[in-house]
Amino acid sequence: MTAQAWFAKMQAEAVAALPDLPRPDFAKVDYRAWPLSLTRPLQKRATFSIEAGAEFWAKGCVACDWETALAEHGDLLEKYFGRAANFKENRLLGENVAKMEQGLFIYVPDNVALAEPLTVTYLQDSQKQEDFALHVLLVAGKNAAFSYFEKVASQGDKEATANLVVEICALAGSRVKYAAIDRLGKNTTAYLKRVAWVGRDAKVDWAMGMLSDGKILADYDSDLYGQGARAKMNVIAITIGDQVQGLNTVVNNYGKKSDGRILQHGAILQKSCLVFNGIGHVMKGAKGANAQQENRVLMLSRSARGDANPILLIDDNDVFAGHAASVGRVDDQQLYYLMSRGLPKPLAERLVIRGFLGPVLTKIPEASRQPLFEMVERKLIDGQELE
Repeated sequence: MTAQAWFAKMQAEAVAALPDLPRPDFAKVDYRAWPLSLTRPLQKRATFSIEAGAEFWAKGCVACDWETALAEHGDLLEKYFGRAANFKENRLLGENVAKMEQGLFIYVPDNVALAEPLTVTYLQDSQKQEDFALHVLLVAGKNAAFSYFEKVASQGDKEATANLVVEICALAGSRVKYAAIDRLGKNTTAYLKRVAWVGRDAKVDWAMGMLSDGKILADYDSDLYGQGARAKMNVIAITIGDQVQGLNTVVNNYGKKSDGRILQHGAILQKSCLVFNGIGHVMKGAKGANAQQENRVLMLSRSARGDANPILLIDDNDVFAGHAASVGRVDDQQLYYLMSRGLPKPLAERLVIRGFLGPVLTKIPEASRQPLFEMVERKLIDGQELE
């Protein structure tokens, strides 16, 4: 069977399974009326650009569109596609697989270490009423090490639905630093699924900036299957206007002595809503595992709504687990102090927010830190202009 026939068969299986698949569960987020199904024609034009140094290509790495991947790397796709993100998990993930026409395949071979990050920009075109579905498969070979920087943005203001899935397969001993900045438009309703399968002694460090303006469901998972597997999930989010963002950030400890950490900080302006659901699950047999999380939300308006829900599920003993959570309003004394020194209120608010987000921002890789700082500042200014 050719790779094309294999993938067509998988898509047919996903189509058949869709009616029976459950909707994803997001505690405290009522998204039943959101237009999350891909009902419009799909965007068919090129949706991404790749920036890679000469070293990337010289060392035999791969970054190509889905059609090329099926034609030239079908054996790798069949081996790794769906290992991290099984389409049977939920209806929105199943719909991505069933209907996807575009995708990106990235492969870094065994024992290859890259000094320069790979940067990919995805453009959701809202100049026409078309939906956007994309699937990214990123495979890190054994003992490979590299950084990946992803930017997702909208162009135009037509109503649209976006469904973006990123799955990472980090094989034994590999090191992946993954950074993403999302800046989808106000009229784009999106489901974002980012998930990693982490092997023995492998490590995936996530750094994600949730800076879109529309309704967003974000489903982030690190599945630590190998002994000694590690993941750090660092997330910042800002909501403005009447926006709603719901995030499920999950670490599943399957392997012995695996280590998973979640750090999420978010700021809420105007009448918007932000929900952090942090979930750490230590599975049976994961002796010596460690699951830690911190979820904190800062509200700058009495009309804002925020939730920080830490959840720990422990199915074995001889493990380590802990959590911290807080939801609170901006400290008026901090604002008064800054304003008493001559700072306008909008600038004082932005300084307080940046300080609140600081513990997460400082953990973001240096190569992507400055672009994220600039995007945070831009979104805060956009939010203040709505007042």
